[in-house]
Amino acid sequence: MDKPQMIEHLHESVAYTVYDTKWIPLSAKFVVLGSKPNSHGILDIYELNEDKLKKVKSVEKKAAFKCGTFGASSLRNRHMAIGDFEGRLQVLDLERPEMAVYNVKGHTGIINCIDAIGGTQLECGAPEIVTGGRDGAVKVWDIRQGQEPVVDISPPAQMGDGVNRSNLRRDCWALAFGNTFNAEERLIAAGYDNGDLKLFDLRAMGVRWEATIRNGICGLEFDRRDIPMNKLAVTTLEGGLLVYDMRTQHPTKGFSYVEERNAGRSVGSNGVITGPKATVWTVRHVPQNRDVFLTGSGTGSIRLWKYEYPDRRVFQDADGNKEGVAGKLHMISAVTLSSQPVHSFDWHPDKLGLAVAGAFDQSVRVLITTKLNTL
Repeated sequence: MDKPQMIEHLHESVAYTVYDTKWIPLSAKFVVLGSKPNSHGILDIYELNEDKLKKVKSVEKKAAFKCGTFGASSLRNRHMAIGDFEGRLQVLDLERPEMAVYNVKGHTGIINCIDAIGGTQLECGAPEIVTGGRDGAVKVWDIRQGQEPVVDISPPAQMGDGVNRSNLRRDCWALAFGNTFNAEERLIAAGYDNGDLKLFDLRAMGVRWEATIRNGICGLEFDRRDIPMNKLAVTTLEGGLLVYDMRTQHPTKGFSYVEERNAGRSVGSNGVITGPKATVWTVRHVPQNRDVFLTGSGTGSIRLWKYEYPDRRVFQDADGNKEGVAGKLHMISAVTLSSQPVHSFDWHPDKLGLAVAGAFDQSVRVLITTKLNTL
C-alpha cells in the first residue's frame, strides 16, 4: 500500500509570531492568531481561493493572542473563544470581531491553552470553554452564566501553615475535553510543565486519575471527545509521544499506554531519524479516522501516525481486576516543513486531508495529505 503524502499546497508569510491556526467551521476560511512586534494581538482570516490565499479580514487587539477554539459555538454563529497573554478570555463574532461577545479577565498570566465542547454536539451537555494558564489554574466557563467560571481548579497560594507556595505552582500547558457522550459525563485532561497529567471528572468534581511523565506536557487530545473515552494522545518536551488506552482503568496501575521517545527528532529525505530529541508541540487526530493522528515537532517536521489495536484490549490480573492492553504506534509518513517548530495544526473538519499549520518561522501553510481514506 502506498504511503500517504503530506504536501505543502499554499504558503503565506506574515509579519508576526503565529500562535494558533483554526479552520472556521463549514467554510474554506481559517483564522490565524498571533502577536505583533509591538505585542498587540492579531487575528487574520484567510480564504482559500483556487491556488492562492486571500486575506479577507484583519483585527488587532491590545494584547497578544495565544490560543483559540470554535468548540463551544454553534455552526450558525461560529463564534471563536480566544485566550490572550494578559489572561483574558474573549469570545468574538468573526463577522463583527471589533466588539467581544464575551470578555473576562480569567487568569493572572498568559492563557496557554483552551478547548471547548457542546457547540455542535447533540445531547452532550452545556456549551463550555476550558482555559489553562501560567498561573496553574484550570477554569471552565459557560458564557451564559456570567463573569465567573463554573469550575475553578486553582492551586492554593497559601497552605495551612501560612507559607506562600506560589513558587510551587505549575504552568498548565495543555488541555482537552473528553468523555462527553451524554449530558452528564464530562472530563478534562490537563498537562503541566513538570510532566503532571491529571484527569478531572466534572460530574464528580474531583481528580479521577493522575500520573507523572518524565517531561513537560505540550499537547493533549482525545481521539474523539463525544464518545466514551477511547484513546488519549500526549506529547512532551524532548521528543515524547504517548497514547493511553482510556477504556480500562486499573485500580492501581491506571491506564495502559504505548510510548515513542523519538517523535521529535529530524527526519531525513530517506526517512532516517537523526539529530537530538526535540519538543513535540502538538497532536491532532484526523476527524474522519480517529486512529490516525499528526504530530508537529520542534525540528520543523510533521509526522503522521497510526494506532494499531491489540488483539485483546483488556485482561484480568491475578486479583481479578481488569487491566488494559496498549496497542502499537506506526509512523506512516513524515516531512520537514520548516527550520522552526511546527506548533499549531488543524485538520479541516469536513475536507479529508486538508489542514493548516503554523510555525515559528512566521509562516502559515495549507497542506494536503493524500490516501487517508485507504488507512
